[in-house]
Amino acid sequence: MTGNETEQDPAADKPWWKKVGWLLIIWTGSVVALAIAAEVLRMFMTAAGMKSH
Repeated sequence: MTGNETEQDPAADKPWWKKVGWLLIIWTGSVVALAIAAEVLRMFMTAAGMKSH
């Protein structure tokens, strides 16, 4: 590098709908993962005799 070269952000070239799409995919994946973890914990608690009703 000679010092006068500028680095370009690769995300700046992508359209907004692709950026939002990735955001939605990551958010949905995290919500699904949290729901699965909660269900697994709920199954273990039910198997151990911990019911709320």
